[in-house]
Amino acid sequence: MIDLTIADGIAEVVLNAPQKMNALDADALRELSRVYENAAHAVSTGEVRALLLRGEGRGFCAGRDISGVVPADDDVQGYLGGLVEPLMRQMADFPAPTFAAVQGACLGVGLGLAIATDVVYVAENAKIGSPFANLGATLDSGGHWLFTERLGAHRTLDMVYTAELISGAEAVRSGLFSRAMPADELLETTRGIVGKVARGATQAFVASKQLVAEVRDQRLGLWESMANENRAQDALCATDDYAEGFKAFQEKRTPEFKG
Repeated sequence: MIDLTIADGIAEVVLNAPQKMNALDADALRELSRVYENAAHAVSTGEVRALLLRGEGRGFCAGRDISGVVPADDDVQGYLGGLVEPLMRQMADFPAPTFAAVQGACLGVGLGLAIATDVVYVAENAKIGSPFANLGATLDSGGHWLFTERLGAHRTLDMVYTAELISGAEAVRSGLFSRAMPADELLETTRGIVGKVARGATQAFVASKQLVAEVRDQRLGLWESMANENRAQDALCATDDYAEGFKAFQEKRTPEFKG
């Protein structure tokens, strides 16, 4: 159900259960965690310098697979707290830049996977939101944080109460995700960008990833953030890619980063 291919410095992770819109049960979450662990190991060996997450078929991920769930016996805390949250932390901490290409449905746990990814590109007609009002449940997988952080409290509760889904185009206009594009261009465009990043200065990208996380998670002020930037830059100046970047600029040529 979860496929991993590694080529040209890119780990491509594919949710491959299109018959159920890539909905994820507990076993699928465990499998996805193992795939990310394998991809992270490939980063440590220099084989991987960027990761792309995508879903096969009409949708990215419709959320939790509840087809066999008996509500009276459902271990929600075990699923969300024991599986989803640790997986999202693992994804967010991935030691290289990560991208997601999102088409169709991006709901529930699927939305959580997007939240845990560095950069999210969406199809203009993707469907994003909180359908939980129709299930007697509440938005989970970090959705309250994402929507409140980027849309504000009123719009968040409007979406929660009405179960309204927004398009990928509106999600980008609202600041939820990075770029929207026609669905038939999404994968090719995203692969092209990920390939360019995989040829870039990986250590510098990872430093920026950590700096952004500190600002976001700790609500750092300007001066604290600048102090962290200064420390990161000081560490990077000892890397081969830093030297190569300066040398290439001085020699008016394209740098050849090794990551």
